[in-house]
Amino acid sequence: MSMDLDPDEVFRDDEDDPENEFFKERDATKELLVYLVDASPKMFSTTCPTDDEKTATHFQVAINSIAQSLRTQIINRSYDEVSICFFNTREKKNLQDLSGVYVFNVPEREDLDRPTARLIKEFDQIEERFEKEIGSKYRIVPGSRENSLYNALWVAQALLRKGSAKTADKRILLLTNEDDPFGNLKGVIKVDMMRTTMQRAKDAQDLGITIELLPLSRPDDEFNVSLFYADLLGLEGDDLAQFKALIGERFEDLNDQLRKRMFKKRRVRRLRFAIFNGLSIELNTYALIRPTNPGTITWLDSMTNLPLKAERSFICADTAAIIQEPPKRFQSYKNENVMFSVDELSEVKRVSTGHLRLLGFKPLSCLKDYHNLKPATFVFPSDKEVVGSTCLFVALHRSMLRLKRFAVAFYGNSSHPQLVALVAQDEIMTPSGQVEPPGMHLIYLPYSDDIRHVEELHTDPNSVPHATDDQIKKASALVKRIDLKDFSVCQFANPALQRHYAVLQALALDEDEMPEIKDETLPDEEGMARPGIVKALEEFKLSVYGENYEEEDSNIEGKAEPTRKRKANAIKEYGNYDWSDLADNGKLKDLTVVELKYYLGAHNLPVTGKKEALISRILTHMGK
Repeated sequence: MSMDLDPDEVFRDDEDDPENEFFKERDATKELLVYLVDASPKMFSTTCPTDDEKTATHFQVAINSIAQSLRTQIINRSYDEVSICFFNTREKKNLQDLSGVYVFNVPEREDLDRPTARLIKEFDQIEERFEKEIGSKYRIVPGSRENSLYNALWVAQALLRKGSAKTADKRILLLTNEDDPFGNLKGVIKVDMMRTTMQRAKDAQDLGITIELLPLSRPDDEFNVSLFYADLLGLEGDDLAQFKALIGERFEDLNDQLRKRMFKKRRVRRLRFAIFNGLSIELNTYALIRPTNPGTITWLDSMTNLPLKAERSFICADTAAIIQEPPKRFQSYKNENVMFSVDELSEVKRVSTGHLRLLGFKPLSCLKDYHNLKPATFVFPSDKEVVGSTCLFVALHRSMLRLKRFAVAFYGNSSHPQLVALVAQDEIMTPSGQVEPPGMHLIYLPYSDDIRHVEELHTDPNSVPHATDDQIKKASALVKRIDLKDFSVCQFANPALQRHYAVLQALALDEDEMPEIKDETLPDEEGMARPGIVKALEEFKLSVYGENYEEEDSNIEGKAEPTRKRKANAIKEYGNYDWSDLADNGKLKDLTVVELKYYLGAHNLPVTGKKEALISRILTHMGK
């Protein structure tokens, strides 16, 4: 018995292959995170300004940022697990029964587990319920040996016992505005409690748990990390200086800082880079860019609402009997069916050992921007298993930068070998710290089979359109005018993905209204309506199409009224209004859309958009 060989399964696309970096990133970088939130009275009494020109307590800022991070995590890394733990509380709730520590959770969920809709929904209500159910209380006070920070680190460490440090990234994220938690104590008691707390933190770090601090401070009261937390975190020298420089930034955009920590560069896998004749070094790979897609759909039983388990059986086409033995497969080749067993198929697919093998070096000018099959991987040396890897890597790295060359290598899993380029990147530093680390980008190159040549659109050189010097000059002026200042791809979120999860969030949390989605990909109508840009655009269109371009455009679209006539009518009606008075008294909103277009048409401004956009365009043009 045989069956057709499924090309999609045998020659599986790299994105669907468990050996692929996308899958390895998920399996190797699962994160276990404990939010450790200070709930002392100082967190409730200290206020700071917010984006909407209101004030909020540090406690409100902390829980709002965590709530937003939980929502983001469900979208981007739903397989990570989190726990929310408050310390300096009146009530206690933890498995160790330690005072001053409260682990927030919901039924049918472990203390450290994936975020759920119910967790997010109830956490949104924590501010109203906190004082009644949990309460705030100073726990480190004179005359008492009680140490709530020590207890909190102990509880967090116990929560992070699950999973191996080799397969999971374990972190404690501490949010507090108290830079000297033992400042009220004196003498031997203070020294002893500081020592035991630091030892507890060191024990956690020895178990592979990273402790990070998000200090909350006010502009007039800077968080002094040197009083205690520098020793707790092991910060000294340049690390301490960089941390101090970033304290203001950390507080100004706490949501962004939490997001950076959620999506920090995580090691995907460890590689052996074979250079020559048994000389090899160890490299770690990191995923810098990975596409985010909507979560997979889970099929549920219509009666029990439980997930369905999929099973596949092969049925003989002749007898309809279920085939018990693994069937042979065949691939058609020149009208012949070539038979394969499962073992033979596995052997045919095995091409590479999975190591990275150096082939040689080429000038950077040989590497084209379009020689990139998928997002690159960042590589950095490690001396964990191969001592001396970092020294050898640095020597290669510096030489490649100096000579402006890149390395060509052969790399891939057993079924998908690939040609890659290793491009050295120098370190980029700013006064606030490191922006880009030194290392190499592993770029996936195409084989000759993957290259597609562009067909010539103009075989006759004489038929190729040419632009005049004036058209090029006008185009250059337009390009300079429409300049995106401080552009970064990080500014743009996927609007389709954001809307998808906004709908899911509204349904899962029983929200009355769908959260507002800001589409950063929409053009800046207000900016495009600036007089300088409008003038440059009109001059460019005039240089390309000539004086009659407006009439030609109108005729093509089948409009009943030529543009020139419409403009003349707008100029005529424009004089019937005192536009400056209407703008000063806020009465533009009382005009109709047709009336607003009189002003726009008379000044050659775009007339498209909603009424609010038209008013904004007019006010911008008037400089108000």
